[in-house]
Amino acid sequence: MIDPLFLEGIIKILFVFVLISAGLIISTRNLSSVLTTYTVQSFLLAAVSFLLYLIDGKGELLLLAGLTLASKVILIPYFISRIEEKIKIGRDLHFAYLEPTTSLLLSIGIILLSYTFLSKVFEDLPLSKLFFFGAVIGLSLTLMGMLVMFSRKKVVTKALGYLSMENGVLMFGLFVTELPFIIEVLIIIDLIILVMLTTILAVGMDSSIEEYRQKFRKLQVWTGVESQ
Repeated sequence: MIDPLFLEGIIKILFVFVLISAGLIISTRNLSSVLTTYTVQSFLLAAVSFLLYLIDGKGELLLLAGLTLASKVILIPYFISRIEEKIKIGRDLHFAYLEPTTSLLLSIGIILLSYTFLSKVFEDLPLSKLFFFGAVIGLSLTLMGMLVMFSRKKVVTKALGYLSMENGVLMFGLFVTELPFIIEVLIIIDLIILVMLTTILAVGMDSSIEEYRQKFRKLQVWTGVESQ
């Protein structure tokens, strides 16, 4: 039997890495690096869910860890990497409204604001420090994901911002609310549909209907074979 205090200590360390990953997603210009960071962030959430399972013994947490690992660490990153490979966009150089340094400073403000806001909301509830900090990280991650969607221009990067925002919702749900497992499954299905829609937008955003048909037929995004 592993000491729960030891497991809680590991979870708090993972909190730090989750915030670092959110900062990297906001500031990194290389799309492959953004995708890798999102994959690592999702893996950290799966690890947090597994450690909570070891503490509480709830089977739903183990299922959630497995679902997160299969969908957000393997399936979705694999599909997005294929999209990036097909459309041949390696970097997202242009930021809208906010540059990386400004976005990072704003992110620090978001974390402090989330801490202050949730301190007042939960001041009368018997919430442990671990669950309180989990809620703060979850809310901060959600808002930082929204910031990515607001400040980046490429469709693929915006989609990764949305996926990171959903990671924040998952983190908040792990520590504050207890969503039914079927709801988590439905959310994952929504994310997969989002990735498919991103494919359509990324390939044909700046094209006419005929040009879009030609691009989509040439790239063969769904079959994986590029025609000559």
